Amino acid sequence: MAGELTDFEEFVHASLPGLLRYGHALTGNPHDAADLVQTVLEKIGSRWTHVQRKTGDPLAYIRRSMANAHVSRWRRTRRENLVADVPDARQVTPPDPFEHEPLWQALRELPPRQRAVIVLRYYEGLSEVEIAQTLGISQGTVKSQASKAIGSLRTKITGGREVG
Repeated sequence: MAGELTDFEEFVHASLPGLLRYGHALTGNPHDAADLVQTVLEKIGSRWTHVQRKTGDPLAYIRRSMANAHVSRWRRTRRENLVADVPDARQVTPPDPFEHEPLWQALRELPPRQRAVIVLRYYEGLSEVEIAQTLGISQGTVKSQASKAIGSLRTKITGGREVG
């Protein structure tokens, strides 16, 4: 058991920066990214031996778990009525340096699965086959989601005008 914990600790230590970057790209902010990574790693940690033995690629399994958890959270929270400020409790948060970056804003507006495909493809550099395995979807779905996402990004960034 102690060896399993050491293996998991080493894995987390080596993978955490990349998982946090991936989470940030998925969620759109570092705070939600840290929560997402922590939630997924808590679940994986208790089943680490099983995950290693059955998946063959724990990092891909964790990325898929993060994408699925993010989509689930997004589905739950989009039904909530969020308010801009909580009465009598103003917190000062540092501004996001990408807040006004057009590409980042457009990426944030994509549906979660399209965002996951784009992040895995162009940020993490995974192939279509690897993305399909990571997200548990077909290669055709990866292609169609990427195509829709790129079209949407192009339209949002160019304002619908032709780019030559």
